[in-house]
Amino acid sequence: MISEAQFRKELDLIIANALREDIGDGDHSSLACIPHEAKGVAKLLVKDKGVIAGVEFAKMVFAAVDPEMVVKTLIKDGTTVAYGDIVFYVEGRSQSILKAERLVLNAMQRMSAIATKTAYYVNLLEGTGTKILDTRKTTPGIRALEKWAVKIGGGENHRFALYDMIMLKDNHIDFAGGIEKAIAKTKQYLQDKNLDLKIIVEARDLQEVRTILEAGGIYRILLDNFDYKQTREAVQLIGDKCQTESSGGINEQTIRKYAECGVNYISSGALTHSVYNLDLSLKAV
Repeated sequence: MISEAQFRKELDLIIANALREDIGDGDHSSLACIPHEAKGVAKLLVKDKGVIAGVEFAKMVFAAVDPEMVVKTLIKDGTTVAYGDIVFYVEGRSQSILKAERLVLNAMQRMSAIATKTAYYVNLLEGTGTKILDTRKTTPGIRALEKWAVKIGGGENHRFALYDMIMLKDNHIDFAGGIEKAIAKTKQYLQDKNLDLKIIVEARDLQEVRTILEAGGIYRILLDNFDYKQTREAVQLIGDKCQTESSGGINEQTIRKYAECGVNYISSGALTHSVYNLDLSLKAV
């Protein structure tokens, strides 16, 4: 997994690029009618229900736009909110508040939607011991925000990108000439490059599970598109030799049944690619 410093760097890049994209050579609407030194206060108003996420990111945005802005937080990230709740107040130059407004709202609406869906899935898994994982099926350019939102919602992060974990999926295996060759080449590569990366290998059937176990040295086996019976058999076969993860077409109707098969993790791309933004607005007070 990436370090805290790397993660912060990703967030800084997101903010810089988003402000560049939105402001360009100036917020001419505000420049035209609001004096530079005019001060104002705005509130973040909830117009929906769900789990709020992105409060701490909003603070980073305000600080990047104008370090003199002050945020008074009333509701923290990860809190369940309802229509009419006020999450925070921000005070400072009116021009600065307006520069930051759209980035704050875009990010928080998206993050809150992801946190809300994640919390729902976490609730469905309650008592099973199985944890929900995100995937790399994220919006290009804002992966750090979306994975942060999953954590806020009570889920766990899978690998961040291609560089922080080895994951041998069906195409890797087929291009490499089979599971044995893919795993052997990967182990040699890590040794040659002096890299300490965990290895996950995807299995498409029980025979592939056996082959992966025989190879050894695997951190987790991904049971891709297994049915309930196959999943239970795979979990028994694997035992405590490595971790187990289910994925592929799992939804809110089936997720608990897969968890009851005994897998350690269930990964779901839907946490980040199939959500509806939580309705929020930033209103002058």
